[in-house]
Amino acid sequence: MGKQKWKPGNMVYPLPAVLVTCRDKDGNDNVLTVAWTGTVCTNPPMAYISVRPSRYSYQMIKDTGEFAINLTTEELSFATDFCGVQSGRDVDKFARCNLHKEEADEINVPLIAESPVNIECRVKEAHEYGSHTMFVADVLAVHADESYMNETGKFELEKANLLAYSHGTYYGLTSPKGTFGYSIKKEGKKK
Repeated sequence: MGKQKWKPGNMVYPLPAVLVTCRDKDGNDNVLTVAWTGTVCTNPPMAYISVRPSRYSYQMIKDTGEFAINLTTEELSFATDFCGVQSGRDVDKFARCNLHKEEADEINVPLIAESPVNIECRVKEAHEYGSHTMFVADVLAVHADESYMNETGKFELEKANLLAYSHGTYYGLTSPKGTFGYSIKKEGKKK
């Protein structure tokens, strides 16, 4: 069996499906779903999101230079989809999806209480690339839900049942296959 050649496109899947929160200069909040997000650098900590200029949140982020990345879970799948297909111009997505706001520490943007991890970001650069603008940001703070801490203090995010997005479908990530470096550990050593 061979492979089909397709036209150029983005096939880097699965992606994290995250809820990005923002606030305009008048104090109006919004939340949008973003699948184009990721790590830029670990030292200094930096992340990015890519947003279409037509999105309601785009101007909020461009004007204030602040946003938060809120990781999503299987339990948040309805909200994740809804916040990606409805505009904040027309509906209060926080209220409609029963999402609760928590104030951030370093930025003037709400965090989503139901999210297991919230990442506070301040835009460092904005790059316009055709259909999307990539907001490259410094990570100013990370909030981790204490309910995922084990008895030794290790954060066990895998227990949150994170949500991923792949080619139009949301998937749960519930089955770990190994830990970093497990492929080269010597037999008999703890995995």
